[in-house]
Amino acid sequence: MSKKHLPEIMAPAGDKYSYLAGVAAGADAIYVGLKHFSARMQAKNFSISELAQLASLGRDRGTKTYVAMNTLVKPGDPESAGRLIDRLQRTVKPYALIVQDLAMLTLAKQAGFTGELHLSTLANISHPTGLAIAKKLGASRVVIPRELNLDEVKLMADACPKDLDLEIFVHGALCHCVSGRCYWSSYLGGKSGLRGRCVQPCRRLYTQNKQYPERLFSCSDLSLDVLTKPLLSMPKVAAWKIEGRKKGPHYVFYTVKAYQMLRDNPNDAKIKKAAQDLLDQALGRPTSHSTFLPQRPFQPVQPKEQTSSGRLIGEIKRDQKKPFFQPREVLNPGDLIRIGYEDQPGHRTIPIRRRVPKRGRMDIPFSKQQKGPALPTGTKVFLVDRREPELTKLIKGLSNELDLFPAPESKESRFTPTWPKAAARSKTRNRAESINLFRQPPRGRIYDKTAFWLEKATISKVPQSSVIRAQWWLPPVIWPDEDKKYRSLIKEAVKKGAREFVLNAPWQAGYFEDRKNTKLVAGPFCNISNRLALGVLKDLGFSSAIISPELSFEDIEALSQNSPISLGFVIKGLWPFGLARFEAESVKMNETIKSPMHEVSFVRKHGQNNWIYPGWELDMTKEFRKLERLGFKSFVTIKEEWPKDVPRPKRTSEFNLRLNLL
Repeated sequence: MSKKHLPEIMAPAGDKYSYLAGVAAGADAIYVGLKHFSARMQAKNFSISELAQLASLGRDRGTKTYVAMNTLVKPGDPESAGRLIDRLQRTVKPYALIVQDLAMLTLAKQAGFTGELHLSTLANISHPTGLAIAKKLGASRVVIPRELNLDEVKLMADACPKDLDLEIFVHGALCHCVSGRCYWSSYLGGKSGLRGRCVQPCRRLYTQNKQYPERLFSCSDLSLDVLTKPLLSMPKVAAWKIEGRKKGPHYVFYTVKAYQMLRDNPNDAKIKKAAQDLLDQALGRPTSHSTFLPQRPFQPVQPKEQTSSGRLIGEIKRDQKKPFFQPREVLNPGDLIRIGYEDQPGHRTIPIRRRVPKRGRMDIPFSKQQKGPALPTGTKVFLVDRREPELTKLIKGLSNELDLFPAPESKESRFTPTWPKAAARSKTRNRAESINLFRQPPRGRIYDKTAFWLEKATISKVPQSSVIRAQWWLPPVIWPDEDKKYRSLIKEAVKKGAREFVLNAPWQAGYFEDRKNTKLVAGPFCNISNRLALGVLKDLGFSSAIISPELSFEDIEALSQNSPISLGFVIKGLWPFGLARFEAESVKMNETIKSPMHEVSFVRKHGQNNWIYPGWELDMTKEFRKLERLGFKSFVTIKEEWPKDVPRPKRTSEFNLRLNLL
């Protein structure tokens, strides 16, 4: 195979030492985050001056630096985001920016960014037709979802336009919900996964049908290892990405080396075995191939298995009430161990201060922060990062070289965004439109405007006169093997008289080459949250947008000012925690699931996706008049049938309306 077709190995780095480990391993590229606008805000991340030095060292060693600015952009963010891009361009000179929000594409162009623009997996480009829109908006690369199997990756690669390529995750953590379609952490307390603040509620213990608590939504890690060979025949798959910006240098070095071996020696059985041995030592969670093999899919959710990161090296014992453990292997100074799981008493991560021999005694120091009962006997202990002398020496040598690459003087940016022109305000105030969104045609007369999820059965049941007047909603996720289905359904709906379509990803605009008789509305799952993104939608042919209900009232108010297109809002109904393609066999559909905090949820299947719903509705109807005065033109109520086996709630949610969305 030609060298130019070899995919690059992309390493994660959340701090200086992980970056240097990636360089030491010979990574082709390293992706990092800054202190702001990063979807991994729990990682240490980088200042611009620190990153400028590291990127210079990386260039000298032939390693590209990609900067992830892949968060949702709130109404007050574009100015600071643009200034940050401007400073990056002048000091760090990254090879590419990885972005989620449409506004970042505009800001990068306005700031004169000369590198590539990569669309994050959080942007949720999940079907082949969407790739043309990505290219149209200036993207050079699309990071495809982790849920795709090999056949679906091929469908995406075959449809990929010229001058656009694909990036695929080959190793690392799996989220239960589809990237860009998870609101779980945000709905429960304002810490948005789309803003890099996820508290990982999917990793908790849950109970269904009074069974023993299990990790019903916690996924094992992904490891494609030997299955990567078929990807080498797809030149459009230009990068293999390793997840793990919260991981340490040991993980970065071992995984990069392993995937280099698998890429460069796909037919050598001994080298493949050696690569797998390296991955086994990388200290990640238990791994699986997930659903990558279409003929042998494996659901990565195994509720009875532990899915915590690190290698199990012992269990807590007690001697005169003092907790200790005896490690199954030697521990070196600088190694990190984790005690227990995050939802267990006494959970914490501690560094090793002195060498502990195999089967030696390691006493657990008392923690002043520890609350609740003492550390239970039998609690598992995991090794989560290593400091091998050889790797430490390599990193130290590279760290000393950083002095040869002094950081350039960082000057303040004077960048100011150019805003899209505001839509003309109507002189006559028309009453806002109320819209009821159904899955099935309702019984009885409906006085408000109706909307339906676009499905074959619904189109055939709805009378033509109603088809013409109704809105037709496309799903939040369309998978590659559904691409032709929805193209056909849209044609059928238009033929029957449908005119107004709500698209729940901007990329779905690719289905509407002929806009003569159709009106496009951006749905709430587009996660629109700023004026620049609204301007991009307008350029794509959207006439209005139903904004994200995740925003605070302050953000909603700011977004309503000078909008280039008219706005709508989801004001009531069942808003999902998230959508997932993964499914544990033990989860029963439409039955009560309880969290440790007694929060009720349930799961319902629609098509290929599992919708995870809270056991209480969104209700912001108290703010109807305020929102109407702000100029909102339509208000959507999501009508979902309540499961008979789930108790009716006594509460409702205002999402983040009264919070400052983090």
